[in-house]
Amino acid sequence: QIDAHLQVIVVSGETGCGKTTQLPQYILEYEIEAARGAACSIICTQPRRISAMSVSERVAAERGEKLGESVGYKVRLEGMRGRDTRLLFCTTGILLRRLLLDRDLKDFLLIVLRDLLPRRPELRLILMSATLNADLFSSYFGGAPAIHIPGFTYPVRAHFLENLLEITGYRLTPYNQIDDYGQEKTWKMQKQAQAFKKRKSQIASSVEDVVEVADYKGYSSHTRESLSCWNPDSIGFNLIEHVLCHIIKKERPGAVLVFMTGWDDINSLKDQLQAHPILGDPRRVLLLACHGSMASSEQRLIFDKPEDGVRKIVLATNMAETSITINDVVFVVDCGKAKETSYDAINNTPCLLPSWISKAAARQRRGRAGRVQPGECYHLYPRSVYDAFADYQLPELLRTPLQSLCLQIKSLQLGSISEFLSRALQPPEPLSVQNAVDYLKVIGALDEHENLTVLGRHLSVLPVEPKLGKMLILGTYYCKFANKEKSITLKTMEDGQVLLYSDGHLKMLGGYLDFFMKPTLGDMYLSLKRELEELIQNKLLDPKLDIQFHNELLMAIRLLVSEDQCEGRFVFGRQLPASSKKAEKAKNVAGDGGGNSKNELQTLLARAGHEAPTYKTKQLKNNQFRSIVFFNGLDFAGQPCSSKKLAEKDAALLWLKGETHSYSRNTDSSVLLKKSRTINQNRIPVRDGKWN
Repeated sequence: QIDAHLQVIVVSGETGCGKTTQLPQYILEYEIEAARGAACSIICTQPRRISAMSVSERVAAERGEKLGESVGYKVRLEGMRGRDTRLLFCTTGILLRRLLLDRDLKDFLLIVLRDLLPRRPELRLILMSATLNADLFSSYFGGAPAIHIPGFTYPVRAHFLENLLEITGYRLTPYNQIDDYGQEKTWKMQKQAQAFKKRKSQIASSVEDVVEVADYKGYSSHTRESLSCWNPDSIGFNLIEHVLCHIIKKERPGAVLVFMTGWDDINSLKDQLQAHPILGDPRRVLLLACHGSMASSEQRLIFDKPEDGVRKIVLATNMAETSITINDVVFVVDCGKAKETSYDAINNTPCLLPSWISKAAARQRRGRAGRVQPGECYHLYPRSVYDAFADYQLPELLRTPLQSLCLQIKSLQLGSISEFLSRALQPPEPLSVQNAVDYLKVIGALDEHENLTVLGRHLSVLPVEPKLGKMLILGTYYCKFANKEKSITLKTMEDGQVLLYSDGHLKMLGGYLDFFMKPTLGDMYLSLKRELEELIQNKLLDPKLDIQFHNELLMAIRLLVSEDQCEGRFVFGRQLPASSKKAEKAKNVAGDGGGNSKNELQTLLARAGHEAPTYKTKQLKNNQFRSIVFFNGLDFAGQPCSSKKLAEKDAALLWLKGETHSYSRNTDSSVLLKKSRTINQNRIPVRDGKWN
């Protein structure tokens, strides 16, 4: 009996106790009996699309109804619900969009729900899971009552790697642990082969100490030898193949559920199994895959019963851990890994990488084999590794960058970022939050008062990391210029964020690396950055703004990041003092007595490793000549002169000075110079400095 006036209840229940299928029905029946059925609205969230669809079908069948009557479901781009639907199964993203008209993390949803409860006294929240930390959730919601529901599951015998090797007689070697991903993915196989010789990966290093101290004295010599060369980085395609053959030949009938890490692993293993004489025989084996990217109709095939004498093998990711019951599963093969969102510290971006699962997840996988009959679970890792697993998975808020989430918080007008995130179930470190806010300020997504800029509003709706979103926006501007030089390649920064200060001080890798350049050159870079940020904001405010009028700035920055042999020294035309330009112009009046700027330009470029520039000279109607010098996709037009030679010298002079009078709109006054060369000090002053 549950007090109906309680706003929050935490329910922890064993696998198969009826949390998902029965408890929502009890609530619906209670409301119907109280004559509130028509006003009742029950939303039951599920972690996956297939979970929401399969559970709704089962509950509707139990109620003797068609799906879409009182019971329905809603997932992304698909749903079945009617006017009379009172019990809706949906994914967490659907519920969050319903509450906030937006999407984000599950941890984010909890904060919103907790803030919503005081304002909505009629709202009731029931948190249910077989793996949740009931005490933690109870305290988060102000000491909400917690209920534990025991469930009945059939016994499942667990076989860890050492037992599996003893039972099957299989021997591990460094070579049969290299998973075959096909010719297109040879880099993955090479990476696994190198793991035996080079530095250990994060997966291997996290269990290395545990494996070394494990005691296998009670096992045979060949098992101990196999365990000594076990590669934690490998999924174990060949081992899985051997285990499946063992099940088919020696075990009782029943379907097999194999937990893999991702689509590449599922596809590659499926190809390998289909080439096997036994596992690839459709008269003996029905081989199916289950992945979130598959169509719903393909996902539903895993619930179909195969023909007599045919054993069903399902290759799935961790989406099959919860809320999915494949009735005929008797055997589970667990690789012990799952792809989860983590943090790439070098590139400062989130990424999906394989990692060890938690003990709670391992128990969930094991429980898939005991839903309808006794089962067997084969863990492809030693018992000592399982004992070293964390009890629960680390929340996503604590293992991913916070920049995107910070933008969502500001776009939804939820107040201070740090204050909002401090109310999370397990809040991130304040320093991590502050770093994310500072980063958004650096890229121009937030202003100094932590308000969204025009750029920030656009980045908040792009489904990519903010820095990648800004790159895409800039790409739409630069595409109009980059196509002038088809062969140009751009340098990329592989060392993360670079901070440049007005005194010429550069910091990289969070301050671990320091560089210095002359303050005048640092000011030039900062000036370029400020002008570019202003251009982005203005263009986003006014899409009709013609950026062709800002080609000097855009082409200057393009030259700055272009990968050519003039690596290092950069002069922005408008940075040259006006007095220097006037003096130079007076010094180089067209005539045979003046300096030969054409030869000087050719010498300068040759020393920098470039070929000589090309000239195009045209005779005008007044019998004068105008010359254009072409270099690195840019063109510089000189003034009309009395001869072809003088016209070419004048165009070269303007190139050197960073000026242009070209009637073409694609002009530029930026010059990239070799770091070890300087122009004659009596002619054009060049700002010294080195870009590291």
